[in-house]
Amino acid sequence: MRISASGLAGAVSKAGGVGTIASVGLGLTSSHYNGKNYFDANKLALKDELARARATSPVGILAVNCIVALTDYEDMVRTAAENGAQIIISGAGLPMHMPEYVEGFPDVALVPIVSSVKAASLILRKWEKAYHRQPDAFVVEAPGTAGGHLGAKAEDVFSPELSLDKVVPELVGFLAREIKADIPVVAAGGVWDRDDMLRAFALGARGVQMGTRFVCTHECDASDAFKQMYIDAVPGDVTLVKSPVGLPGRALRNPFSDAVKEGAPKGHKCVANCIKNCSFRSEKKGFCITMALGAAQRGDVENGLVFCGTNAPRAHEIVSVADVMEELFPAAICEKAAAEVPA
Repeated sequence: MRISASGLAGAVSKAGGVGTIASVGLGLTSSHYNGKNYFDANKLALKDELARARATSPVGILAVNCIVALTDYEDMVRTAAENGAQIIISGAGLPMHMPEYVEGFPDVALVPIVSSVKAASLILRKWEKAYHRQPDAFVVEAPGTAGGHLGAKAEDVFSPELSLDKVVPELVGFLAREIKADIPVVAAGGVWDRDDMLRAFALGARGVQMGTRFVCTHECDASDAFKQMYIDAVPGDVTLVKSPVGLPGRALRNPFSDAVKEGAPKGHKCVANCIKNCSFRSEKKGFCITMALGAAQRGDVENGLVFCGTNAPRAHEIVSVADVMEELFPAAICEKAAAEVPA
């Protein structure tokens, strides 16, 4: 929640990447929230974040990640399209109806997140039949290494069948042979450096999605305490927690994650009917995911959920987005610099 907002997204976009705003619960920590207007505040906050990111990056590419499992999913997709997002990415559920939410915005690219060829095939069939369009790309997320909510049952998180090595080539081949369409595949989960990126490209991916790597940047919207958790982390600190969403999530171990495994943390109440299926709201089991993510983002890392990918312990210092992009694309940086040298 608000780990990648206008600060990080604008900087990544300005540096030549796709700057992505995570739309979950943006209103909760905004000036628009009055304690009762969670959903309206989310829409207003997303509009603000897109405007601020665009001010940072006037000509770059901006995306918004909208989670299917959220109650206000449709509203957030529509708000993103109406306020200048060029790409909308959707996971944590299959975005079967996303095209109808962007009607009137044909230039907005739609990118589902999947963890298998089966999931991609279901989306393709639905979209073709109902909307006569195809996804503009697919993100393949590997649950064995990705951060946050994972698109697999707990027992399947580490299955080789859901690894990038398995799914990316399978999906690339399926799209070429069966669909006969030029739909790019983007690899996500466990991508930290240029070598990881090149390995993904060798599998057939034409892009990578990176989250954990950009947390420890100056521009990241997370609190300093959140970033310090990454810097202090060792491999044994990365753990899985059972989310009230019904999916496992990957996070750094802290008093909160320990409490989750022992039972429901104290002091939690339902902030809003924010998730379509929530065990905390319906059965009083677990915790409020909105409270947990919001607390960590604001700096209460003992009583909040610090989502991360498996590479979090590789962060050792706070750097700039430009530093990360230079490491990832040194040739492009050199070419740009050479072009700017006066003749």
